[in-house]
Amino acid sequence: MSLPKKDRKIQPSRQIAEPPNTSELGSADFARAVADALHKEFGDTHAAVKTIVARTRANERAVKNWFSAKNGPTGRHLVDLVRTSDEVLEVVLRMSGRNDLILAKRLSDSKQTLLKMLTLISELQTQEDGWIDPLTKKGKLGS
Repeated sequence: MSLPKKDRKIQPSRQIAEPPNTSELGSADFARAVADALHKEFGDTHAAVKTIVARTRANERAVKNWFSAKNGPTGRHLVDLVRTSDEVLEVVLRMSGRNDLILAKRLSDSKQTLLKMLTLISELQTQEDGWIDPLTKKGKLGS
């Protein structure tokens, strides 16, 4: 048998705390941000919708609604979008207030691009060292 309320030393609080910043980001804002990211990365064509349908296995009507910002993607589909779209990932990180992760991602992407460029330059330089002019049939130094 439980004690009457007046005999309890600690009474539960009836107030429900709201999550922080809920008023700053509504579902319409979320849907618009995702739609903008999808348009930026995939364009405005029907092929873009088909691409997203294939990547997320979502219903085509749902994907069209994402593009028009009528609805935002559900959790499972959002994870699929983040996995395949850098723009959507950045939007989610920005809405989450994780700008530090956006900077780290951009730095990593830039480093990978620079490494690819250096590799290409090295390959071109190697090809140039063994290059033979097709008109004169002579090598780089005229030999």
